[in-house]
Amino acid sequence: MLKHDVPASLVVFLVAVPLSLGIALASGAPPAAGLVAAVVGGVVAGALGGSVVQVSGPAAGLSLVVAELVDTYGWRATCGITLMAGVVQLLLGGLRVARAALGVSPAVVHGMLAGVGAVIALSQLHIVLGGTPQRSALENIVELPGQIARNHSHAVMAGTLTIAVLMAWSRIPRLKVVPAPLAALVVATVVATLLGWDLTRVDLGAGFSGLQGPLLPKGDWHAIAGAVLLVALLAGVESLLTCVASNRLHDGPRADLDRELTAQGAANLVSGALGGLPVAGVVVRTTTNVRAGARSRWSAVLHGVWVLLFTAAFAWMIALIPLEALAALLLFIGVQMVNLAHVRNLRGHREVPVYVVTMGGVVFIGLAEGVAIGLGLAALLALRRLAWVSVDVRDTGEGRRRVAVTGSLTFLGVPRLTEALAAVPPGAGVELDLHLDFMDNAAFEALHAWRLEHERGGGAVDVDEVHGDWYAAGVSGARMFPARIPPRHERWWLPWAYRRTARPPLPAGGHDAAVHPDVPMPDLLHGTREFQRRTAPLVRPLLHRMARGQTPSHLFVTCADSRIVPNIITASGPGDLFTVRNVGNFVPRAPSAPPDDSVAAAVEYAVTVLGVRTITVCGHSGCGAMAALLGEVPDLPALRSWLRHGRQSLARFVAHPGDEDDAGPLDRLCRVNVIQQLDNLRTYPFVDALVRSGDLELAGLYFDIGAARVHLLDRERFTPVPELSGG
Repeated sequence: MLKHDVPASLVVFLVAVPLSLGIALASGAPPAAGLVAAVVGGVVAGALGGSVVQVSGPAAGLSLVVAELVDTYGWRATCGITLMAGVVQLLLGGLRVARAALGVSPAVVHGMLAGVGAVIALSQLHIVLGGTPQRSALENIVELPGQIARNHSHAVMAGTLTIAVLMAWSRIPRLKVVPAPLAALVVATVVATLLGWDLTRVDLGAGFSGLQGPLLPKGDWHAIAGAVLLVALLAGVESLLTCVASNRLHDGPRADLDRELTAQGAANLVSGALGGLPVAGVVVRTTTNVRAGARSRWSAVLHGVWVLLFTAAFAWMIALIPLEALAALLLFIGVQMVNLAHVRNLRGHREVPVYVVTMGGVVFIGLAEGVAIGLGLAALLALRRLAWVSVDVRDTGEGRRRVAVTGSLTFLGVPRLTEALAAVPPGAGVELDLHLDFMDNAAFEALHAWRLEHERGGGAVDVDEVHGDWYAAGVSGARMFPARIPPRHERWWLPWAYRRTARPPLPAGGHDAAVHPDVPMPDLLHGTREFQRRTAPLVRPLLHRMARGQTPSHLFVTCADSRIVPNIITASGPGDLFTVRNVGNFVPRAPSAPPDDSVAAAVEYAVTVLGVRTITVCGHSGCGAMAALLGEVPDLPALRSWLRHGRQSLARFVAHPGDEDDAGPLDRLCRVNVIQQLDNLRTYPFVDALVRSGDLELAGLYFDIGAARVHLLDRERFTPVPELSGG
């Protein structure tokens, strides 16, 4: 494992050092504080975390918060806030609420990061130009033209060189072994030193030993508590989202989010106590870690060790780095944080407004305010979607209209509903399809009043509810529970007699049975209309592809009994089964007299032309044909002739009557009959040859109608088909 993790840790270490220094610069913290956070994020969060590949450290997304805290309370008090935020994260991890953080809209998170990136880029651009960042993004924008107009040759050249290396480095495959941030800082430092540029250098001071411990912040405790919660939540959410994203990057153990949140809390507690920046899971370092071949958490831990050793032994090298080069690195990172790929992903879900508003709020108002505005807008859009309803009215010909109402029908949708229903001509027949997951009282009353009025005017309204009996419950006064129920997406298999339409009570003096609420859908024509309306649009693309030919895998021989529906008991669809149905699921023997060409032709065509690989004979309990064999055959000449093909089954049953504790004689004969039909199939030479060669399999099934259970049959066993475990 270490042969993969050690090289990966070195790559991540080379990325972490320049980024940690740059984030400390953007946060207004001592440079060593960024390195402390990198060490603690690697060692503590890496060892205790819930992901085996996530790398934690100082995060650019928190730099604005830290900068405001440093400006308000001072650096040591900010360390105290970081420590307290770690305690809050520990408590949240102990309460196992980590998954609740995933309920935050990604549009808000990405908008927040984009806003932070824009603010970082604007502020660091002034440093690259040799100036000083202003207090707000708006002021930075206002001051930018004047800053550009001034002559800052050395600073501009150092920043331009750094950005040029960053952009070119990743495009040269052979150079990718060295991380681009490290290469850019090395090149800028070497060139600036050789040319003697007048630049500001990183002041590492006394290294780690120069850092001081945390202090309790002074001021309004309400504001301090808010700051602690803000750091804890922002760092926690960013860490958990990175943790979830890391699951898609590797095939190892899945991340434990509660453990990760607890580990982040421990890391922030330690980092704050040692004078470091807040710690969070970082996407850039995590992605680098996985791409470098990391297999376990040892890579993250070792990268922290390398940062510690490097800072202790080579602090003098860090002091050579120009601040303008670090600012250019941060400028480059800030621009990359405005990720247009996220905008494209959000566009399909109509969440771009949340992203834009959050980003704008962070840039022009503040981080906390921008996030709050984004969350509010996301909540409003979610409520709007929950209350969304579509009303579609179509002319189906012959003076009829089809009205489809889809979504959540609340008082907010009543104006749209009444406007659409007003377009239905008086006296027209209406098929009202309600695809609803909720209906409140105001919507029910509007719909019910329209229906009564329409029927008084001579029209007829057939109501069909697909996702729950909301309208029927309103008519009867029953209470729907739960408030939302899953759609009845499998109701197609119900017999016609079990499908009922919800209708209002008869008007005074009414006598038309067609409006009685217990009248079932009675005929085949109604079923075909339902197929055309509801099922055909779903299966049309599939059937269009199958229109030129069929390739079934099974020949399925079963009884003509109306209670046996092969596609239900086998969970198969169009194109799966080539089906033969007859009374008693008989396969007449090849030399039978009189011969039966129908079944023989189906077997022959299925095997030789369609190339099926399995022939299944399926019998069932309570078979009327078997009952006729045991008792008096009805005086029906054709049926009497056909039942001759069951004589071998009856003889086999008599020879082996079964145990006394076995099922009754009728069901035993039903099972014996299946075994006999499998033997009858072997009387066809082409079938027998394929079975002997292993190219064709014969199988027997028995369907217990009362238990709705399928059994496997052969000469020795009678085995229920096991149910699938899990969801």
